[in-house]
Amino acid sequence: MVIVTQDMIKQMENLMEASEESLKITFENLHQGYPAETMIRFLKARDGNISKAHNMLVDCLKWRTENEIDKILSKPIIPAEFYRSVRDSQLIGMSGHTKDGRPVIAIGVGLSTYDKASIHYYVQSHIQINEFRDRVVLPSATKKFERHVSTCVKVLDMTGLKLAHLNQIKLLTVISNIDDLNYPEKTDTYYIVNAPYVFSACWKVVKPLLQERTRKKVQVLSGCGKDDLLKIMDYESLPHFCRRQGSGSSRYSRSSTGDDCCFSLDHEFHRELYYYINQQAAGIKPRAPVKQGSFHVGFPEPNLTGCKIAQTIETEFHKLEDQNGFTDEQSDPKTNEKGHEKETNA
Repeated sequence: MVIVTQDMIKQMENLMEASEESLKITFENLHQGYPAETMIRFLKARDGNISKAHNMLVDCLKWRTENEIDKILSKPIIPAEFYRSVRDSQLIGMSGHTKDGRPVIAIGVGLSTYDKASIHYYVQSHIQINEFRDRVVLPSATKKFERHVSTCVKVLDMTGLKLAHLNQIKLLTVISNIDDLNYPEKTDTYYIVNAPYVFSACWKVVKPLLQERTRKKVQVLSGCGKDDLLKIMDYESLPHFCRRQGSGSSRYSRSSTGDDCCFSLDHEFHRELYYYINQQAAGIKPRAPVKQGSFHVGFPEPNLTGCKIAQTIETEFHKLEDQNGFTDEQSDPKTNEKGHEKETNA
């Protein structure tokens, strides 16, 4: 693990001082009052190489400027019924905080369908949640826990993951690339729960392709992960799909009410997000009537590693599909729970 020194930060600061004024303004919006911590994130993402970290940061600032990312929270997805369909097919929410104040972001990987809108709407929605996290959620956590909180943890629910999810790889690769290049080191740990057979088979071949830094961030927990997650968060902050064995992330689950299910638009997180975006939009005088349409963001070109991982997953999915006797029952975490081994950061 790279150790970032004060000298490295100082060199980054000097390079940024020589940047164009427009990039300096964008950098201020990005770092939210913590420039050194932001530089540390980019330095870690490039293993301490100052030149590469600076180039990565500059590219990020140019991406934000060219795509008006600083304004994306004033661009609501409309109408409301369409926004609900996007949210219902892209399951993501916030269930609470860890004991040290980091937001707990929950993602329903297996039950997200991404079939109600074009890729541009899902990318817009994803970036809006990233920006809301960075501009609102993290500063709020910093104030509440009286310590600087700049990262989150993510709990990924694999309930319902099947071979049919193969057609989502392109979209997920785009989202992953956006996060890697423009929001580096914002997630401390990815906890995988309710992992079915199909995930376990793919993880075995994908894991060696990941950078060591990334591998150490991923932990595959047994079953719904409740016991392990309670070591870092209180019960109230557990995502609804982790609160009982086999509960799953289904937004239709009878055991999950609107307030309890962090994917629901009735949940506090989504109410605040929706209200914030609409308030920001109301503060900007439109030049013309607002029309339905996505806020198009330029997609980064997938790197070689990302392409190789996507191809490996696709190949592995097809292998599983061709295996005699493979059925959807093998995607049920309850039938495969005994076959999972817990991944650690060792």
